[in-house]
Amino acid sequence: MTWQAFDAADVASAVADALSDGKTLELIGGGSRRAFGRPVEADAVLDLSGVSGVVTYQPEELILAAAPGTPMAEIQAMLAQAGQQLAFEPPDFGPLWGLPAGQGTLGGAIMTGRGGPRRLTAGGPRDHCLGVKGVNGFGEAFAAGGRVVKNVTGFDLPKLIAGSFGTLCAATELTVKVLPAASDMATLAVVGLSDDAAIKVMSQALGSSAQVSSAAHLPADVARASPAAGIIGQAAVTLLRLEGVRPSVAARVGHLAQALEAAGPQILLDREASAAIWKEVADAAWFAGGADTVVWKLSVPPTLGAAIGARLAGELSGRCYYDWGGGGVWLELPGADDAHAAQVRQVLREIVGGDGHATLMRAANAVRATEDPFQPLAPALAALSERVRAQFDPQGIFNPGRMYGGL
Repeated sequence: MTWQAFDAADVASAVADALSDGKTLELIGGGSRRAFGRPVEADAVLDLSGVSGVVTYQPEELILAAAPGTPMAEIQAMLAQAGQQLAFEPPDFGPLWGLPAGQGTLGGAIMTGRGGPRRLTAGGPRDHCLGVKGVNGFGEAFAAGGRVVKNVTGFDLPKLIAGSFGTLCAATELTVKVLPAASDMATLAVVGLSDDAAIKVMSQALGSSAQVSSAAHLPADVARASPAAGIIGQAAVTLLRLEGVRPSVAARVGHLAQALEAAGPQILLDREASAAIWKEVADAAWFAGGADTVVWKLSVPPTLGAAIGARLAGELSGRCYYDWGGGGVWLELPGADDAHAAQVRQVLREIVGGDGHATLMRAANAVRATEDPFQPLAPALAALSERVRAQFDPQGIFNPGRMYGGL
């Protein structure tokens, strides 16, 4: 059974009907992220794709409010015309899950909470979500946050709801902060570094006065598969992105190139080439379409990224690359009944203890139903998460089982 909603009143009515009938609901928008997380164990679908459209856009105030079903492509095109952007650089994982690109929505981006390569310096969706309107599990419409960048009244519920995978409420409107887009961008690429050497170079660059906005490393087997990196050849490449006005970018690139002169050969990628390769980094484009493989994203202390990524890729015959200066390890592995979850998390424990987590980004439905896609919670944190969820949705009608089995 599917309820199709077109506005906030439809959403409230559908939730009220579900409560009355004792049914649970799977919330979907564009459906491009349906393969992320556990398969939802729901009685019916509440389709929010029709709850779409920009409510207000105030470029001078750096504020955008839109319904959750609004296509991200529409929002990004509108912002680009005004020279603005969503600074958290929302990735497009549709191709990673075997879908066409460009199907994501604003609601999906906020509710799944994934940020792109600029997350180190700009933060993630949670940091840019200012306000939420929606319907809670009591069937009540509510509003939290507001339409100003500095909003300090009450609890910061928008940040709690962002990244909740639709398990707390059915959103009907989201307000986000937008920022000016940089007028210029360049990427200094250092060629031929080992994973360990690349981590050190990225750390040095991020800690310098060059104001590097993103840092990533592609080992040779990944770099060879990148059309955007084609000018680099067959070697590994370490990418350091700088953004801003053209004179500033040029000066900072010059200083950084001089500081890293001894690290290895360098190539400078212009704005167009930079945009292409950083989109590949954001979207995990090199792992797209691999229906027979599984994909993990590990978040770890940057200095330990190479130790974890290289070990798992070597032991399990996979490929990896590093984002966030080494702190975001993307790992593609051969398919397995358990997605190699036990070994991935064991290596994580051995190297970083509790200071990291592993997220299963792609696997078959049957695997995601039996293996935790998200890092298992400690008992105290699991109990706290359940108490928070129960405050929003005591009957558990929204996306049951999406994040953790039984919740």
